[in-house]
Parts: sequence; structure tokens; C-alpha cells
Amino acid sequence: MSAFAHRELSERTARDLPRAEELDRALRDASPAEVIAAALQTVGREHLAVVSSFGTESAALLKVMADVDPAIPVVFLDTGWLFEETLAYRDTLIATLSLRDVRSIKPLEETLSRQDPDRELWFSDPDACCRIRKVEPLARALAPFSAWINGRKRFQGGLRAEIPVVEQDGARLKFNPFANVSREAIEAIYALAKLPPHPLAALGFLSVGCMPCTGRTSPDEDARAGRWRGRAKTECGIHTVEAS
Repeated sequence: MSAFAHRELSERTARDLPRAEELDRALRDASPAEVIAAALQTVGREHLAVVSSFGTESAALLKVMADVDPAIPVVFLDTGWLFEETLAYRDTLIATLSLRDVRSIKPLEETLSRQDPDRELWFSDPDACCRIRKVEPLARALAPFSAWINGRKRFQGGLRAEIPVVEQDGARLKFNPFANVSREAIEAIYALAKLPPHPLAALGFLSVGCMPCTGRTSPDEDARAGRWRGRAKTECGIHTVEAS
């Protein structure tokens, strides 16, 4: 199917979907599993994607999703700057949770050659680096879908402190099933399911993104304090730019 046909289908499907506000009111006190099941029922598997970084808390979302339906497509952004440990963790979780449809999406080589030939854009303009390595690839990956699921939590603070359970993201519904879940509840999911931790978590990396922009975090800091340390930047852009 062409990109135009994907867009036309997505826009037509969006017109038939319930309003995000209505879904948010209905699901604001629902469990993560109930939110994912509602997303699946609302749009159907072929129109729903989970976006996962396979980071330090990702296994909780993926475990709950797999219990609902392990064949829901999972989009993974392979930026070209990820830790080898993250790539290995992706493969571990795919096997552990029997995930059936994980799609690793990469930035376009021609874009990298044109805009970041020396691989130094992360230093001079991190927003531009995130745009070509995350935001634009995700927009391509979400083209066939009319709704997506992510793992943001309110306790992460910053722009995430007041996220709803369901919101409108451009032409798509965006489900945040862990919005009102506590850190302790996530730890309980790991313990109960005996989920393997991210290999870097034990080394003080409480939130893991791309190598140049990820650092260790001390116990008295926010979990995401190690991301873009020393800069005003706190988000890569995939949650602050509406999906088209």
C-alpha cells in the first residue's frame, strides 16, 4: 500500500474513532491491561502499534501487552546510536515474552548522509539529531496505524507529569496505559513475572536512550536526569510533536 493510501486510510479511520476525551474518561482508572485491551477493541490489531525503546522499564509494558495479545505490532527505533546492551535486551525480551511482530525502524541513510555525515549532530544540535533519528522514522513507522501505545508515566515528571490515559496525537489516538502507575507497581510486575532487567540498570543507568545523550543517575535524582544532562532538553520529540 502506498504512503498516500496509508494516510487516507488512517484519516478515514480516525473520523470513525471515539473521541480521545471520551476514552480518557472511561479509562482513567483502568489497569494497564484494561487500557491495552480497550485500544485493541477500539481500532483492531491491524491499526494498533506499541512503540517501545526496550529501555529500563520497557519490559513491564511489553509483558502486559503480551498477556493481552503478543501479536500486536511493536515498533522499535534503532537510531544508530543505541547501546549494544539495548539491542541485546530487545532480543532477550522478544524471546522471553514471545513477541510476534517487532519492527526495528532505522533512519533513512540518505538523510543521515546529508544532515549528519560526521555523526556529530547530537552535540551541535541534539533536537535535529532526534528529529532525523527518531521523530521522522517514527512518523514513517506509524503511517499504517490509527492508534499507538507507549510507556510514559506521570511519576517521570517534567512534561509527563499530567499526561492523560488517552489523548489525540494528530490523526491518531495515543494510549498511555502506564500513565497513573507507580514505580512500585512496575517493580512488582518485574518481580512477579521474573522479567530480566536491562543490562545497564545495575550500572546506574535508570533511563537509557542513545549513547551520547545518556548518563548515569544518582539515587537522589529523577530517573530521567541522565538524559541530555546539562541541557534544557528533556524529550526527544516523539511525544512533543504530533504524529501526522
